Amino acid sequence: MLPQMNVCWAKIHRATVTAADLNYVGSVTIDEVLLEAAGLLPNQMVQINNLANGHPWRTYTVPGEADKGEIILNGPPAHHFKKGDLGIIRAA
Repeated sequence: MLPQMNVCWAKIHRATVTAADLNYVGSVTIDEVLLEAAGLLPNQMVQINNLANGHPWRTYTVPGEADKGEIILNGPPAHHFKKGDLGIIRAA
């Protein structure tokens, strides 16, 4: 029997945060074209690491409007990510 292990099966590397919205319950809005191209699903749990300050955040994806290029941190993670920050979004 093989041991159970976690693998990174989808990732957006060096994603640029386009906005941070404190007035939302939580999640990360990702342009639906980027979401699909990366192999991520709507409502999928992801870990986001901020390359500017090292802060990690675990949340779920919400599809945004196609071809807008948006990466928006909603709710509590907006305290740790700001417009222009680079991050890594990955699903395990």
